[in-house]
Amino acid sequence: MSMSARPDAELVRAAQAGDTASFEMLYKKYAPVVHSILLGRLPAGDAEDVTQNVFIAAWTKLTSLRDPAAFAGWVARIARNAAEDHRRRSGDTLQLDVEYATKSRQAEAAEAAHALAAIRALPEAYRETLMMRLVEGMSGVEIAERTGLTEGSVRVNLHRGMQLLREALS
Repeated sequence: MSMSARPDAELVRAAQAGDTASFEMLYKKYAPVVHSILLGRLPAGDAEDVTQNVFIAAWTKLTSLRDPAAFAGWVARIARNAAEDHRRRSGDTLQLDVEYATKSRQAEAAEAAHALAAIRALPEAYRETLMMRLVEGMSGVEIAERTGLTEGSVRVNLHRGMQLLREALS
């Protein structure tokens, strides 16, 4: 069995016993999910930093996770809480991603910022699924594997989310 094919529960148990390589595998698998959750709630530059903070928190709290198979939901909950904490600390302002925007051409950047704002306004299920698909480039199967949703639910969320996004952007 290849290392990447190891079940989450096995990786978590090894990481709880101090195996950092196993935790790094969990990080590689779930960082795109966490980043998508955060990007749906925070400015892009902050989402990068908070993603790192979420995994530092996960590493330090890992021994408190009683059900190793529940890692995906557990780390997603840490991410959602971290986003809320960050927003409270930064005065709850969700401005357009100006610094992020200046890294590319202004017109494209304004369009991207507008699209991000529209995605952020969607209901959570659609927002997170669309971020994973459009921003992280994850396939429907990958999203299902890493969120615990069925592939059918992911397809429905992507379809409805895209419909709502098109309406919002038109």
